[in-house]
Amino acid sequence: MGEKIIKREDVEYLGKLARIELTESEKIRFERELEKIVEYVSKLNELDTENVEPTYHVLPLKNVFRQDIPSNESVSCEDILKNAPERDRNLFKVPRII
Repeated sequence: MGEKIIKREDVEYLGKLARIELTESEKIRFERELEKIVEYVSKLNELDTENVEPTYHVLPLKNVFRQDIPSNESVSCEDILKNAPERDRNLFKVPRII
């Protein structure tokens, strides 16, 4: 491990951007944690990815929606309103909002 990549000023700046106050012990902890994260990510740069196809998702994505096929089937007003707490003829009755 060579020169530190993350410095105390970086952690303080990130805290300012996030609009959070950090104690001295939090600054020390986050400095170490961020340093480890940056080191780990830099190791990924050492990998040979020349012949690796880009992956956008770990699983193959498939459209799970049903076909949008029009039909003449519909739900009756009575079925729609049967669970309504209150109704007025064929309408939902709700409290007045002013």
